[in-house]
Amino acid sequence: MKILHIVGARPNFIKIAPIMDEMARYPDRFEQVLVHTGQHYDDAMSRVFFDDLDIPRPDIDLGVGSGSHAEQTAKVMLAFEPVLLEQKPDLVLVVGDVNSTLACTLVAVKLCVPVAHIEAGLRSFDRVMPEEINRVLTDQVADMLFTTERDANENLRREGVAAEKIHFVGNVMIDTLLRHKERALALDILGQYGAASGGFALLTLHRPSNVDAPEVLSGILDALGEIQTRLPILFPAHPRTVKRVQEFGFEARLAALPGLRVVAPLGYLEFLNLMASARLVLTDSGGIQEETTILGVPCLTLRENTERPVTVTEGTNRIVGNDPQRIVSAALAVLDGKSKAGCTPELWDGRAAERIVSVLEEGI
Repeated sequence: MKILHIVGARPNFIKIAPIMDEMARYPDRFEQVLVHTGQHYDDAMSRVFFDDLDIPRPDIDLGVGSGSHAEQTAKVMLAFEPVLLEQKPDLVLVVGDVNSTLACTLVAVKLCVPVAHIEAGLRSFDRVMPEEINRVLTDQVADMLFTTERDANENLRREGVAAEKIHFVGNVMIDTLLRHKERALALDILGQYGAASGGFALLTLHRPSNVDAPEVLSGILDALGEIQTRLPILFPAHPRTVKRVQEFGFEARLAALPGLRVVAPLGYLEFLNLMASARLVLTDSGGIQEETTILGVPCLTLRENTERPVTVTEGTNRIVGNDPQRIVSAALAVLDGKSKAGCTPELWDGRAAERIVSVLEEGI
């Protein structure tokens, strides 16, 4: 069975790694080809992720680069079609919800090549998010839909997806986390930043809804200014956010916050180390909501919704939006010992990739 794995951005590496590793155990059954669309590509950071996660270098790099959503999606489709025609795979496997996920899915289904979508059925019900459009459309045309939580199954059934296409298998991101957690904790990242375990907050911030409007970003900075007086904050800054801070003239405001330390983006193991050691995580990322749930670390999501509701109903996640007072109030509640304990969601046991590969063997 020849499988084309599609990755386009760094979160995709985390999701594809355990699947490729599981398939590699059966070289007589699977031929794997890794296609990197180049949607997000930083050579140094990509090398770090490949090394951290033991992923082989991509067999094919489409090198599409950045652009508007329409431009990027079109570039991936144009670049991927000749690859698909040449490779003639039995299956195209896509993960997550980036533009590359939808673009490669559309090319494949129009050429009658089966598509499997990992992390299917997640819904924020916010059509302003480009990722939501990618998720909905990919799920409507994919042949095999692998879900991480039971809410996702219900979303797909409500949208008219046939039950036999839906497979509840657990979360491959958690496979990766559990596999690499000990390696991550062995690193001396805390010493590098002069931080103490449980003595700092970790921040990620990159969503357009948070960083593209100066008044919204300004409010978040106000909240961070209050929190950092009580708890130091480490902030691995996304390039998009750095660019907006410069455009809006907020650099001096950041520099005036002694308890907020801006650092360069980190590799997977380094970031996992900090996340596991943090007293609190503030984020607008989807995957971090899941990882903090497994690590038992309180998470405040700076959005008005989440496509991962199990992290709220069962995990350590709380949705607080981007209102400064809500953010500060929620953070102080955590510091006062009022955070949720959380529990491990169903099938988040590190064996999702095994289940996926088992279903693929039977279904293709």
